Amino acid sequence: MRGLEVWLDEREVGWLRPDRTLAYVERWVAEPLAYPLAPALPLPARGGPGSALEGDAVPTFFEQLLPEGEARGAIFAALDLAPDDVWQALGRLGRELAGAVRLVGDEPPAGRVGAVPRSATPMQRRIARDELSERLRHRDLLPLAVWDGQVRHALPGRRDKLGVYVDRGEWHLVDGPQIASTHLLKPAPDSAARSELPFDEFFCMRLAERVGLDVARVELHRVPEPVLLVERFDRRRLDDGRVQRLHAITARQALGRAAGEPVTDGERFALLRHSPLPLVDSRALLRWTLFRQLIGAEAGADNLCFLVDHGGLRLAPAFGLSSDADAAARAGIEDWAAFARDGDIAPRSLALELKRMSELVPAHARALADELAGELPSALVDRLLEVVNDKARRMAGFELKG
Repeated sequence: MRGLEVWLDEREVGWLRPDRTLAYVERWVAEPLAYPLAPALPLPARGGPGSALEGDAVPTFFEQLLPEGEARGAIFAALDLAPDDVWQALGRLGRELAGAVRLVGDEPPAGRVGAVPRSATPMQRRIARDELSERLRHRDLLPLAVWDGQVRHALPGRRDKLGVYVDRGEWHLVDGPQIASTHLLKPAPDSAARSELPFDEFFCMRLAERVGLDVARVELHRVPEPVLLVERFDRRRLDDGRVQRLHAITARQALGRAAGEPVTDGERFALLRHSPLPLVDSRALLRWTLFRQLIGAEAGADNLCFLVDHGGLRLAPAFGLSSDADAAARAGIEDWAAFARDGDIAPRSLALELKRMSELVPAHARALADELAGELPSALVDRLLEVVNDKARRMAGFELKG
């Protein structure tokens, strides 16, 4: 493969080469509203000579468009690729990725399971609930992304999930120009220890919405296995049924970090210097951080995204919020004064938000538990309430001066 064209939805913006370099095309750089893929991958000066971007930020940006861990291993195996053959995987799966990025290259050779072939016209393939149930009961045979002998897409993260286009309540696999998945179907992980994750995430996401966080919309379905239906914030459905892809990146991609590398709270807040509304986004990021503390969310989870356009970075709606038993047992942030310094937050503003969230979240958690009584496992809800109340008591005890 000579290289891959890099597109943002319907606009060609660059060229990714096998030597791990990225070159923006001149016509994109010349656009008045042009913007880089990420702050770590800047545009060349307009009107000046362009040069290919080198360094680790290039391959790490694109590699993070692919699944991680066991999910990656299963999809690579389905494509008959070696576990480390990221380049071929990007070429085979690049037509439907997270955000607006699309990678276009030569048609891949036929393998044991191929990538979805190009289609000149939009195609929809309905997924019946009983068909999905059958697949979930036999997930050890094929990754959820494989349907009809084709790998449908690549979605980042370690969790097995499926992108679908929702039309009048029906779920469809789609392919073709100007159409893409609008939602994600997220079943429980294939692990007894996390079998209740769809219920956990549903409760936490609904709770986040009730306390004022901007979150992706979620629905809980049973087929009869529980699956969470999550509306994609990186897609915009147009009135005529077409789907526009929106460019979205993680904090690690923005910083040029590899998957799994830690990102500090201070580094997250520092990214807001690229925001056209830094005060608004700083307040939203602070509440996201405090909410995650209150539910005992996994510390290393990279479920923070930014929407990118010519105006800069805007904090995207929250997604993937759930409680983690190990994280809930830890104290979390203890040095709030250092947190305020790292995030350039006024101590008084932080103290007020600590008090507000430590009162608001437990109250709404109790009300939500009552509202959802009978819909979720009672033992899970009781554990979540216990975590929230315990974390809130600790948070309310902190005082900051200044």
